[in-house]
Formats: sequence, C-alpha cells, structure tokens
Amino acid sequence: MALNIIQETSEVVPEIISEEKTLSIYNLIMDGGLGGQIIIAILLVLLAVSLYIYFERFFAIKAASQTDSNFMNQIRDYVSHGKLDAAKVLCAQANSPASRLVEKGISRIGKPLADIHTAIENAGRLEIYKLEKNVSVLATVAGAAPMLGFLGTVVGMIVAIHEIANAGGQIDIKMLSDGLYTAMTTTVAGLIVGIIAYVQYNHLVVRTNKVVYEMEAKSVEFLDLLNEPI
Repeated sequence: MALNIIQETSEVVPEIISEEKTLSIYNLIMDGGLGGQIIIAILLVLLAVSLYIYFERFFAIKAASQTDSNFMNQIRDYVSHGKLDAAKVLCAQANSPASRLVEKGISRIGKPLADIHTAIENAGRLEIYKLEKNVSVLATVAGAAPMLGFLGTVVGMIVAIHEIANAGGQIDIKMLSDGLYTAMTTTVAGLIVGIIAYVQYNHLVVRTNKVVYEMEAKSVEFLDLLNEPI
C-alpha cells in the first residue's frame, strides 16, 4: 500500500514540474489581470506601429541613397555646353534627393549665385523633412514603452498590496500572483518594445545622415561647377 502511494506521488510531481516549465507567454499575460492586459495591448500596438514606420522609412531611405556615380559628370557636361533642358531631364530620371537639389539649382541658373545657393538650401530642408517623416515617432515609442512597462509594475504592486490588505493576516502567494504577473510581464514587455524602437530609430538616423551628406556633397559640387570659369 505504501509503495503504491509513493509511486502515485512520484507520478504527480513530474506533472506539476512540467506544467511550471511549459508556462507560456500567453498564460503569463492572461494571468496578469485586466490592468496588465490593457498595458500589454497598448505595447503591442506601439510595437506594430514602430515596425511599420521602420520598414517604410528604411526602404524609402534606401531608394533615396541610390545614385549614379557618373551623375555629376553628366550634369557638368550638359551645363558647360548650355544643355540645361537635358540636365533637367537627367535630374528627373535620377529622382533622388540630391538630383532634385541639382535640378533646383539648374532652374535658377542666370540669377546671382547667392540666390541659387538659397534656393538649394530651401529645397534641401524640404528633402530632409521628407526623409525624416515619422522617424520621431520611433523616438517617442522608445521613450514611452519602458514608462508604460513601469506603469504596469506600479499597477501590479498596487494589486498585490491590495490583496495583502484584504487577506486578514493570512497571506497566500497565489493571491498575489495576479499583481506579480502584471508587474513583471509589463516591465519586460515595455523594455523589449523600447529597445526595439530605440535600435530602429538610431539605424534610420544613421542612414538618413548618409543621404544628407550625399545631398550636401552634390550641392557643393554643383555650386563649384557654376563658379568655374567658362
């Protein structure tokens, strides 16, 4: 009889251990209470928004950074021979931020060099604005997500303290599980979303700066071309 009880106990223990080991993320979220579920849902929305903005901007910036290495040589040839219309067509075909700045400068040829420089600078600001469209949202998500996770931590601790206050001196760890789940899961989720958005933001900033430097280089080269003696 005692042997049978020992065997049954040994069979039950592994089952309990296996259930603890296979606790899923879904169960952690669902056991965290309504407050934790709402915060997790908000964080998932922020993650989806950040991923959409990142990939949309990544491909847009990648397309903007693709320029022909022979572009300025052709522009130089057209401008030196007075073929301004052909130079404009070439800029339109290139369809890049740098080419649009050069096209803006070509359309101002004949005016004072200071006016051409100003026109290129104004066009450059517009191009930079287009490149940085919605990128600031990633910075906002990177800062807001961890704070939302911390908010979940505070809510979870409030729930846990409330359960302790209502326990009447008999504290059961199972009664505190909802608050503890909320505190831990929201903190982890907030940090994960914040880290992802932070990395995405910095990567896009680096790629945008490369395009801006390319625009500046092409603009300076074009202005130098206009200063060359005929």
